[in-house]
Amino acid sequence: MRIPFVTSIALLFAFALCLIWLVLVVAAPFLVPSGTLTDLSGSVNVKDNVEQFRGLDPLPKAVYSIGDVECHQIRERSYFLNDNEMPFCARDFGLFIGLAGAFGLVVFYRFRMNPVLFVLGLVPLGLDGGIQLVTDYESNNPLRLATGIIAGAALALIIGQFVFIMQDDKRKAADRSDRA
Repeated sequence: MRIPFVTSIALLFAFALCLIWLVLVVAAPFLVPSGTLTDLSGSVNVKDNVEQFRGLDPLPKAVYSIGDVECHQIRERSYFLNDNEMPFCARDFGLFIGLAGAFGLVVFYRFRMNPVLFVLGLVPLGLDGGIQLVTDYESNNPLRLATGIIAGAALALIIGQFVFIMQDDKRKAADRSDRA
């Protein structure tokens, strides 16, 4: 069996971090007794649920506390595992899936990405979230998850493109110095 070529140590590191984070987000509801965290609804940039997290073990407490500050955690916009609300809403969960998946792709496959595709990858999330914000339209969790995955993948792919460009520039500079 042939070991795949790693395109970049930096991208491998990004992939590992995103994958570990995704696993922690999925594992956190299972590290809490079933039915303990059933409504985390709150606001972004606010510690709304400190009391609910008080007796939790350190690992799920840390993941849920980050979610508490960084995500609204609205009950109706979140998935539940082990009868516990996940630490992040469906859209954020999708972003994490998209980031991990696309970083996993660019770790082993080098490609060129048109920046227009990056912008197009953000459009579904912007439309779904933006229309919901300014109208009575209420999105649903599968759509939130899908738009998050698309946007997360687009972000990881464009970051991969920048890393590849920097690698190419570094190689070209080394080649020029070798010829001089």
